[in-house]
Amino acid sequence: MSDKPFSAACERNRDPILAVLRDWFADRRRVLEIGSGTGQHAVHFAAALPQLVWQTSERTEHLPGLRAWLDEAALPNTPAPLALDVGEAWPRESYDAVFSANTLHILSWPEVEMLFAALPAATTLDARLAIYGPFNIGGRHTSDSNAAFDATLKARAAHMGIRDTAAIDVLAGKAGFDLADDLALPANNRLRLWRRMR
Repeated sequence: MSDKPFSAACERNRDPILAVLRDWFADRRRVLEIGSGTGQHAVHFAAALPQLVWQTSERTEHLPGLRAWLDEAALPNTPAPLALDVGEAWPRESYDAVFSANTLHILSWPEVEMLFAALPAATTLDARLAIYGPFNIGGRHTSDSNAAFDATLKARAAHMGIRDTAAIDVLAGKAGFDLADDLALPANNRLRLWRRMR
């Protein structure tokens, strides 16, 4: 379909992320992806990990483009996408894994807080969480390119910005998730992995 949205970044980062998720989600069954964007990650990961039901979600205005990718791929393990705004009602289903890519720096900080606060009700007691994107460490940018990107984000909208790992870990801890790994991936991004503590 020529009208499908397209993200070049998704094409570049999907395989390094998948290499991690193959192990991290190896024994998982139901994944909720928060902020599925174009849907490129979803169709790539769901095709490579057929044991998973990969549940996409997005804000209502982005659902048509997401559906275009899902419909074209026609995978048996990608149900219809959910309309999800982190500050509104979440799905009543329970997931044993959650994935999100390049969302925390787009959301406002109160929305980031709401995202983590909603996780306990949406996940099983042994759930795993994986979040990909740029992060600051110790209040500092990890590269010149990330500093430039952060400035671009803040010029675009004052509520945007690269988040600090320590601040995110506090929110994850409050939600009952313990950091298991923090992996450096290409293009100065990270894939951070948490385990829900029973």
